[in-house]
Amino acid sequence: MSEKIQKILARAGKGSRREMEKAISDGRVSLNGTVCALGERATEHDEIRIDGHIVKFKSENDIPCRVLIYNKPLSEVCTRNDPEQRKTVFDRLPILKQGRWIAVGRLDINTTGLLIFTTDGELANKLMHPSHEVEREYAVRVFGEVTDNTIQALRQGVQLEDGPAKFNKISFAGGEGINRWYHVTISEGRNREVRRMWESQEVQVSRLSRIRYGDIELPRTLPMGGWAELEVKEVNYLRKLVNMKPIEMRKEVGRNNKIKNLKANRIRKAIRKSELREQGVKPANKRRRKGS
Repeated sequence: MSEKIQKILARAGKGSRREMEKAISDGRVSLNGTVCALGERATEHDEIRIDGHIVKFKSENDIPCRVLIYNKPLSEVCTRNDPEQRKTVFDRLPILKQGRWIAVGRLDINTTGLLIFTTDGELANKLMHPSHEVEREYAVRVFGEVTDNTIQALRQGVQLEDGPAKFNKISFAGGEGINRWYHVTISEGRNREVRRMWESQEVQVSRLSRIRYGDIELPRTLPMGGWAELEVKEVNYLRKLVNMKPIEMRKEVGRNNKIKNLKANRIRKAIRKSELREQGVKPANKRRRKGS
């Protein structure tokens, strides 16, 4: 079956459908060696290029919509290839036979917590679009004096260099003196927005972790650097948020890495094996001998 080229490019993670429509209108996309026009369709047997680069893709029915959650540690960067050779959030993810993992948004290098990855580029782009206003919740430890006026200002809105911003909710979560924890929610994903809002009130953020995205929460049993696959019900919740049709079946990434089956010790062992491989050390094989 053929599909519109802008839909194929969006699913491949090249941008939103609207952005791909503009790319086609600007003459940046070719079909089988000829610059294509808006409205043209293609199949998996055709060659599509954007800005001269071949786009690898399969038909929609051949690529199951997979979604992972990942507990990002400190010092990992949200990029596929880092020129400074730092660890990236993609390093520990399972290898795919087809397609690739696409990050839904970013966390800066000093922020930990919940990241979402999917194989569906269209889903990723729609979730990241500000028009859908998906609520995110963060746990924040701040250093400095936080008064009632501070809280009121952050609730009502503060002016940042890229426009006004406010927390939808803000609640005290523990701590004493000038080191206190708060839980805050926002519906945007601007760069360093949570940190900048606190800094506008002369309060420094000493720790920041994302703990919820929409209704998807970071499980307490998922260790730093661990990942887990969402159930179909949760995948369809995310798809419904952005008005995409539900899925019924898909191939699994791993039988034991579903959220309901999370076992922290097993995942920590998998993380340790990954670290050993990065160091060039072959993990020991601890298979038991027969009759032992």
